Amino acid sequence: MLATFGRGRRPRHVHALKGVSFTAYAGEAIGVIGSNGSGKSTLMRAIAGLLPISEGVVSARSTPMLLGVGAVLNRGLSGRRNIMLGGLALGLTRDGVLAREKEIIEFAGIKDAIDRPMATYSSGMKARLQFAISAAVQPEILIIDEALSVGDKSFRKKSEQRVRQLREAAGTVFIVSHGMKSIRNTCTRVLWIEDGVLMADGDPDDVIARYNGHDPAERRSRRRAARRRRRRKARRRARQERESAPSG
Repeated sequence: MLATFGRGRRPRHVHALKGVSFTAYAGEAIGVIGSNGSGKSTLMRAIAGLLPISEGVVSARSTPMLLGVGAVLNRGLSGRRNIMLGGLALGLTRDGVLAREKEIIEFAGIKDAIDRPMATYSSGMKARLQFAISAAVQPEILIIDEALSVGDKSFRKKSEQRVRQLREAAGTVFIVSHGMKSIRNTCTRVLWIEDGVLMADGDPDDVIARYNGHDPAERRSRRRAARRRRRRKARRRARQERESAPSG
């Protein structure tokens, strides 16, 4: 998968993901871990159909729902109004949203602020409400990008329980997180992405142990050293070719 940067005549192309291949099954909760900038969110956005891919195929039995902390709710409307709009956008009827409204408000823990504009909410309140709206339906494929890392211990516990319920109802859940405890508590499988490459895919404890023993700074240092060695080798080769070339 390629990402393109730059506005000039010669944009820079970067391989955001390189040969990542896996199959996700119904009833799985899959943790996605890796260093910052490793390609985790890029992979999830590609799965959700929000990012065009230049190579490869993403096949899904239904449209994945991406839940991310950065997703935008309508700041000018109240939390209650956002529940209605969010529920309608997820395919619920008006009556269906109203039937779930009390549960959503209680889950998000924002009862006292529900009729205030979203602009007055903290980032944690917004994330809790967003998760509560999305989790109130039964999506076949749910992608949670860092949302479980927001909120207090009580909210994280409720969120983890809801993820388990979605999984047990034969849904497929992807969880992108730096919180290894949440990954262990909720996931049946873990993907480790580093530099756009799938480094490991398997049992949560095994993959997390491998990830914890990995030093990305050391790897970057080794890559830089390798590039310097290649450049020096290329310069020596060029110098030798010039010296061996017959003089005019």
